[in-house]
Amino acid sequence: MRIGVDLGGTKIEIIALNAQNHELYRQRVATPVGDYKKTITTIRDMVFKLEYELEQTGSVGLGVPGAISALTGRIKNANSVCLIGQDIIADLGSELQRPIRLSNDANCFTLSEASDGAAAGYESVFGVIIGTGTGGGICTHGKLLTGVNAIAGEWGHNSLPWLTEQDLPLPTCYCGKQGCIETYLSGPGMMAEYKKLTGKDLRPERIVLEARQGESFASVALDRYIERLAKSLASVINLLDPDVVVLGGGLANIDELYEEVPRRWHHYIFSDGIETTLVPAKYGDASGVRGAAWLW
Repeated sequence: MRIGVDLGGTKIEIIALNAQNHELYRQRVATPVGDYKKTITTIRDMVFKLEYELEQTGSVGLGVPGAISALTGRIKNANSVCLIGQDIIADLGSELQRPIRLSNDANCFTLSEASDGAAAGYESVFGVIIGTGTGGGICTHGKLLTGVNAIAGEWGHNSLPWLTEQDLPLPTCYCGKQGCIETYLSGPGMMAEYKKLTGKDLRPERIVLEARQGESFASVALDRYIERLAKSLASVINLLDPDVVVLGGGLANIDELYEEVPRRWHHYIFSDGIETTLVPAKYGDASGVRGAAWLW
């Protein structure tokens, strides 16, 4: 039995898969935001509860919004900042009394979709998470590309390309830089754009709904989001030239993206023809936790 845990900014999800990759168990709880020790004990208790109910033990793979530093062996680059500097593999391994395999949550998502999801059968896959943050992962020939610095696929912390006046002033990112793709394409980024236009706070799903109903400011916010996603993905395609781009995360549920983004990205891609396809994740927001189990 393979157990996967997806540690997100707002929720922790756990899943158990059998040898045939059939789901045996699933649970989701709220993340103890800002509390590292409670996060570890919550994951521990979820694993033990799962194993008690299924009457068997399993391997544990963990997906986190960050990466392991090759210099320190501790978490870096996490937008859940309480994880930064923590030795989560050792701490959780000690609580569970077994080895833990860990990868970036976007890598887990990409591995799941490349293995038996929307990108199954493709040689090269770029997986994208657009939600609370903006993550990315690369899978070639069924294998994750992690990179010597464990940052392969971290497109969200490059600058938004081909800036226009609409993109100014550059928003500040939690990483300390300004103008990162994440500050525009995350859920908070869409909300910030709408607030810049109206002075009002509105959730992304509501912005999309009002845009569909013809509300002018919501329509502008959604249009700018689509344009920024198109040119940001174009910069990735110019570098990696993947067969397919798979979208996951809460904002991947915006249907307009799958028609409008490919229609627009050809303005920025350095090719006379574009064969790359853009598809939604087969397993939706369950892909990350499935990919964590796939680490074993």
